[in-house]
Amino acid sequence: MSLDLNKIVHQLDEMVSSLKAGDRQRQERLQKALDTINKETDLDTLKLRIEKSKTSFLIAGPVDGLNTKYDSIPIPQRFTVLATDGSQIDVDRHQAARYYLINIGDVRLEYGDSPQAKLGNHPRLYFEDEDLMMTAPDDSLNTKMVEGTLLGLKRDAEECAHLADIAEECTTDNPTLALLDGSLIKWTLERKDFGDFIIDKLLVNGFLKSLERIRKKQIDKDRELTIASYISSTGSRDVINTLKIIICPYTPVNCDKHCKQKLPGERPCDMVDGILDRDIFIRLLNAGERSAVFRNTSKIVKNYYGKHHIYFFYVKVDDEVARIEIPEWVAENKRLLELTHTLVLDQCRLGHGYPVALSEAHEQAVVTATDKQLLDRLLEESLARDNISTKVSAKSRSKRTRWI
Repeated sequence: MSLDLNKIVHQLDEMVSSLKAGDRQRQERLQKALDTINKETDLDTLKLRIEKSKTSFLIAGPVDGLNTKYDSIPIPQRFTVLATDGSQIDVDRHQAARYYLINIGDVRLEYGDSPQAKLGNHPRLYFEDEDLMMTAPDDSLNTKMVEGTLLGLKRDAEECAHLADIAEECTTDNPTLALLDGSLIKWTLERKDFGDFIIDKLLVNGFLKSLERIRKKQIDKDRELTIASYISSTGSRDVINTLKIIICPYTPVNCDKHCKQKLPGERPCDMVDGILDRDIFIRLLNAGERSAVFRNTSKIVKNYYGKHHIYFFYVKVDDEVARIEIPEWVAENKRLLELTHTLVLDQCRLGHGYPVALSEAHEQAVVTATDKQLLDRLLEESLARDNISTKVSAKSRSKRTRWI
C-alpha cells in the first residue's frame, strides 16, 4: 500500500511554520558568523589558541587566513583528468548463498589538441570465506563480517587503489588531476570500534598505500599530478567551529570546564550554532573562487595519515559551494594546489555543476536493483543446475510474489 499523503498534509504545514519561525534566528546567527570571519584576526594568535583549546567539536586549522579568496589560474592547453567511483551489492542473508559485489567505474579524459576519452568498469564477486570476513592476524576469534559499513570502507579502498592503477598506467606528461567522490577522511574508523587490524588492512595498507603510490608517481616522474576528492552539498562545520574558538570569552577554551552544565542556547558560541561552512562561503566567494586552505584536525587523520594529512578548501560553483579535500603534499605545493582548483572548476563547468569525470565514473559503476535481482536468479539457476541444495528465505520469496 502506498503512503496516504492526506494523513500528513497538516504535519507538513506544521513543519513549514516551524521552519519559518526559526529562519529569523538563523539569519542572525549567519550574520554573526560572517562578521566574525571578516573580523581582522591574527593568525598566529588564533593557531596558538586552537592548539591550547579543549573542545567537544572538530576545529579547522587555518593555514593562510580565514576569509582569504583566490581566483583560478588559466586552464592548461593540454591536461588529463582521471576518476573512479564504485557501487556495491551488499551481503543478503535471505539469498541462497552469501556474497557481495563491488563494481569500480573508471574514466580517463584527455583535453587539448588530441582529445579522447577512455571509460571502463571492473565488477568483482566476493564469495570465499576470506572475502566474507576479516580476521585479526593474532586472534582467530576476532572476526568482522564484511557487510554494511565495513563493505563501504572496502569499496573506498578499492576505488583509490584503482585510481592509483590508472594514474601509474598514464604515460602522458600532461598536468593531471585524479578525482574521487566523497571524503578522503575515513570517519567511520574513528567512530566505530572495528579494531586495529581493520584499520591496518583497509586504511594503512589499503587507502593510504594507494595515495602513496600516486604521490610517488608525482615525485618520481617530476610531473604535475594532483589528487583531490569532491564533496557536493557538504554539511561540514569545521570552519564554523573555528569561529566558535574566536567567539569564546574563556582563555584557554575549555568546553567541559566552562559550558558543560549550560543548556543549548546559553553557551557564548551558540550565537553561530546551526550554521554550516557552506552558508558563509556561498556569501564570501564569487563564482569560481576558492577559499583559504584549512587543515583537518580529526584523530583518525592525526594518528594514521602522516604525509597524507588531509587539508581542504571550498570552491564556489554556480550557486553551490563544494568542499575539496587534498593530501598535505598537494596543499603544500602551490602549483598543484592551483592546478587542483582550476581543473576541478573546469570539470564542474563541463558537468553542469558537478565534475563530469566523476559523473561518467558513476555511470560506469552503478549497480541497480534490477541488476541484483538478475544476479540472484543466475546464482540460483547455476546452483540448481549443479544439483547444489539451496534455500531462499520466505521473506525473499514473498517479495518476488504478487499476492493480490
